[in-house]
Amino acid sequence: MPMTSQAEEQHTTIERTEQRGARRRSEQAPSRPPGKPAHRSKPRRASAGKPPPGVRQRGRHSHHDAPDTAGDFQRLVSMPDGPEREELRGRVVCAWLPMSERLALRFRNRGEAAEDLQQVAALGLVKAVDRYDPERGCAFESFAVPTIVGEVKRHFRDHMWGLHVPRRVQELRNRVRAARQELTRSVDDRGPTPEEIADHTGMSLEEVLLGSQALESFTTLSLDAELPGADDGYSLADTLGSPESGFDLVLDREAVKPKLRKLPEREREILYMRFFCDMTQSRIADRLGISQMHVSRIISRTCRRLADQVGARQSEYAAS
Repeated sequence: MPMTSQAEEQHTTIERTEQRGARRRSEQAPSRPPGKPAHRSKPRRASAGKPPPGVRQRGRHSHHDAPDTAGDFQRLVSMPDGPEREELRGRVVCAWLPMSERLALRFRNRGEAAEDLQQVAALGLVKAVDRYDPERGCAFESFAVPTIVGEVKRHFRDHMWGLHVPRRVQELRNRVRAARQELTRSVDDRGPTPEEIADHTGMSLEEVLLGSQALESFTTLSLDAELPGADDGYSLADTLGSPESGFDLVLDREAVKPKLRKLPEREREILYMRFFCDMTQSRIADRLGISQMHVSRIISRTCRRLADQVGARQSEYAAS
C-alpha cells in the first residue's frame, strides 16, 4: 500500500532521530582495540575479614570493659567451696572491676568522693558475681549493671542525707522534685505552687509540703555559715537561743504549789515569813515565841521534804 506524503515525512524524522542518538553514543563510548569485546563489569567479591568498600565498620567503644568470663562462671557454679573457688571468684571480680568503676563515675559531682563511689560499686559487683546464675541464659553484664547501679543509689539514699528522713518522706521528695522540673518547663518563669504540684501529681497538699521540706534535708549548713544578706558575719549560731533560768524557776514554783498547801499551818507560816516577807530567823522566832535554832530546824526539814516530794513527782513524769 503506497504511503502518503505525511506518513513519509514522519518516518524520515524518526530515522534521523535514531541515527543522531547512535552517533552520540558512539562518540561518548571509550575507545577499545578493534575486535576486542566490550568489558563487562562483574560484582566485586568482598575479601575475607574485610568489609566491602563504602560500608563503615562498627568499632568497639573506648570504654568497652566486658571480658569473656562465661567459662569462669560455669566453673564457679560447679566448683565446691574452697580456696580454689575463692581464687577464681577473685579473678572474675577483678576482670569486671573496670565496668563497676565506670558505672560509679556516673554519680560523680553529687557530694561523694569518687573513691568512695568506686568502693560501693565494687561491693555491688561482688554481690552480682555471687548471685549470678549462668543457667538462666542472660549475659552477666545485663545482670550486673542494675545490681551495681542499685547499690550506688542505695548508698545515696541511706548514707548521704545530712538529716535522715523516713523512706516515705524521701519518696515524696523525689515526686515533688520531678514535678517541679516538669512544671518549670511548661509554666512561665515562675516556679509552680504547691497547689499546682498537687494537681499534677495527685498528691495531697500536706504531702507536697512535706516533700518540699525534705528537699532541703539532703545537705545541711554549718552553724558557722553566714546568713544570706548578712554583711557583718552574722551566722546561724547567732540565731540560737541560750538556756533561760527563769523557765526553770517557773516550773519549780508551779510544782511546789500543791505541796505547800498540804503543809501544817505553822510550817507554812514560817516559810511564808522567811521567803515571801524576807524576815530573818530571829524576827520569826521573836514573833512566834520560839528559839531561832528551832526556826532554822523547821525551815531546813520542811524544804528538804518538799524537794524530795517534787523530785519524786518529776521522776514519775519523766518515766511515764
